Amino acid sequence: MKNDNKYTRAFSETKFWKKIKHYGKTAGLKTIYSALLMWYAYKRKETPGWAKNIIVGTLGYFLMPIDVIPDLTPILGYTDDVGVLSVGLVTIAGYVNDEVREKAKTHLTKWFGEYDKSELKEVDDQL
Repeated sequence: MKNDNKYTRAFSETKFWKKIKHYGKTAGLKTIYSALLMWYAYKRKETPGWAKNIIVGTLGYFLMPIDVIPDLTPILGYTDDVGVLSVGLVTIAGYVNDEVREKAKTHLTKWFGEYDKSELKEVDDQL
């Protein structure tokens, strides 16, 4: 059974990449890394439907322009997104493998250039 709520309806591949491209630096390294981990776990054929539903809902929340703390609010705007992404990631952690991590890190390098890899440790330690 497919979960159908306002967050899953907000999700699309086009919206995902558009938000990452336009707000990636504002959202921050950990937020984008978390979103990319979810994305690449979603793309794995081995990820079961229940986990993909969680990913779609979580990324849909991330994509919503209006959420608990609007993303346009300086500094605080992405704190709720980070929390939701963290819960989603922990829930589907079994589907985040080394390949998923490498794909996410490759995209981070494209957008952020060289970055302090220790900043990602907090996210990886949750998994």
